[in-house]
Amino acid sequence: MTTTILERARPRSWGVAVAAAALAFGLGLAGPAQALEKVIYLLPAPPSLPAFAPMMIAKQKGYYKEVGLDVEFQVGKGGVDVAKQIGAGNVDIGNGLGDGPIIVRPNGVPVKSVALLGGGSMMVIAARPDTGINSPKDLKGKTVTVLSYQDTTYYALLGVLASVGLSKNDVNIQAVGPAGVPQLVIAGKADACACVPDWAVNVQDGVKGAKLFPSKDYFPSMAQAIISSDKAIKEKPKLIGAFVGATMRAFKEIMADPKAAAKVYVEALPAYKGKEELMERILAMYTDLTYKGQQTPGMMDPARLSKLQDFYLAQGFIEKKTPIDELYTNQFVK
Repeated sequence: MTTTILERARPRSWGVAVAAAALAFGLGLAGPAQALEKVIYLLPAPPSLPAFAPMMIAKQKGYYKEVGLDVEFQVGKGGVDVAKQIGAGNVDIGNGLGDGPIIVRPNGVPVKSVALLGGGSMMVIAARPDTGINSPKDLKGKTVTVLSYQDTTYYALLGVLASVGLSKNDVNIQAVGPAGVPQLVIAGKADACACVPDWAVNVQDGVKGAKLFPSKDYFPSMAQAIISSDKAIKEKPKLIGAFVGATMRAFKEIMADPKAAAKVYVEALPAYKGKEELMERILAMYTDLTYKGQQTPGMMDPARLSKLQDFYLAQGFIEKKTPIDELYTNQFVK
């Protein structure tokens, strides 16, 4: 016959009392719950952007809590700023592009990528069809919007321009914040944008016949990455490994089933309620343009990173190269 906790506590025998107490503790009926470790994850733009779907889905499904983390998302001023904040020790972990450390490390910012979220690239140029832009070379003299001059998608745009013989001086590049990047193109106040895939979908929906030019077709830029500092990697490997593992779990689920992932994403961000089909399209575009292409999800390809660094040096984006093994680690994704 089942007994209550109070009945088990009666002094029938020492052995019975001890057994009851052990059972109660094991069932979580006694003693404090294990505290979660507080983690601030710094983003380059608002967390409501679908670019950060792997993190939002991981939190919504409780994957971070399962590995003992209480994750809070905060927003920096673009990918380069995120790297600087991490390098300064203000936060332990954050979001940027996989090539971000190439740009900031020569300036004394000790960060590296700890997981690369995809084998493609994050940036795609979306252009209005009435502007005469049929390739990136046609961007000369055009107005192109970007998130900020401190965001790594801006550097990816410069890389694409350099690959077709143009420089930033040949294009009117305007930093307009996250909302303005696609909206100015849709409104006809800009000719094109350096977009992440979700903004590219917005442009496609707002401008019939919009043209897309994935940066990976012109320049070996990279997908977004989870980045951390040398100090945090050395002193808090369990924290970083836990965050990476939980995030990669959601990342793989998006690739496997964008439709199912879109439903979870909308649950995490109710502002998108009723837009499940749009979210499915966006996550499918991320899967095709950004996420696919890695033999092991999350793993950095040092040969590609080296090639990209050589390009940055040749174009004058950096003044000196950094040893490749200082730009990334695959220890958390093996």
